[in-house]
Amino acid sequence: MAIDRRSFLLTAAAAGVAAHAGRVAAQPEQWRANPKGSGPRILKSLKYGMIGEGSNVREKFELAKAAGFDGVELDSPSGLDLDEVIEARDAVGVLIPGVVDSAHWGKPFNHPDESVRAEGRAALETAIRDCKKVGGSTVLVVPAVVRKGMSYADAYKLSIREIGKLVPLAEKLGVAIAFENVWNNFLLSPLEAARYVDEFESPNVGWYFDVGNIVNYGWPEQWIDALGDRVLKLDVKEFSRSKRDNEGLWKGFGVEIGEGDCDWPAVRESLTRIGYRGWASAEVGGGGAERLADIARRMDQVLAFEGA
Repeated sequence: MAIDRRSFLLTAAAAGVAAHAGRVAAQPEQWRANPKGSGPRILKSLKYGMIGEGSNVREKFELAKAAGFDGVELDSPSGLDLDEVIEARDAVGVLIPGVVDSAHWGKPFNHPDESVRAEGRAALETAIRDCKKVGGSTVLVVPAVVRKGMSYADAYKLSIREIGKLVPLAEKLGVAIAFENVWNNFLLSPLEAARYVDEFESPNVGWYFDVGNIVNYGWPEQWIDALGDRVLKLDVKEFSRSKRDNEGLWKGFGVEIGEGDCDWPAVRESLTRIGYRGWASAEVGGGGAERLADIARRMDQVLAFEGA
């Protein structure tokens, strides 16, 4: 592709971890998609809401770091004092790889009411600015939500138009808008997802690939191969087709990382083929120190690359 997302994130975030070892400029993702880069191939993160102990931000960050995580991803809006977040980040030595736009389900960019779409745009703008402030590089976004009675074609066109209005701001601030594959009845094939990303014609638009979400109706490795360097970050969870079939759809997520139907060796092979180096964020039920350490250990097992 003409658009080089790898160069964008590599350049835009070239000095990340050095902010904690030498106090260079706080850019959070210096190994993103750098197949020949130094440092670990995968950096582990988790969602802030998974940290079940600690009475303040710093204590929670300390717990995450002690459990083996390199970073913590926030919601936006989060209800947290971002100055406190930054202070805790620097004191503890963790990174904040990005934020999740938490308004996208309730205020989708394809809503028929323009005022609702405007609220969605405002929330995305806030998330982009929050991400920049805390030193992150991506805003996770659900691009549209299709339900009965809604036009799929309109969802495609409207979401591109509405999200596209924020792309110049993302480019200006050095933040990427990253779409996640969720059960939103939209972008149901990897080829369609790749085309959708390319519609924006910007290196600051890519994909936040959720490995577990795909297993219900596809194969993660196929999506990774099709998306290629559009994959900016990974969400890590597991899914069991047998639990889905025997206990109900959502019960499929009730399985630990590495114990479901995700073919992790195939996922690693696909990630290697596309040259992925970067963040993997756990998105599972959290808890205290012991639980978080177990999640980190499981991530290490399923994302153990030879020669990494």
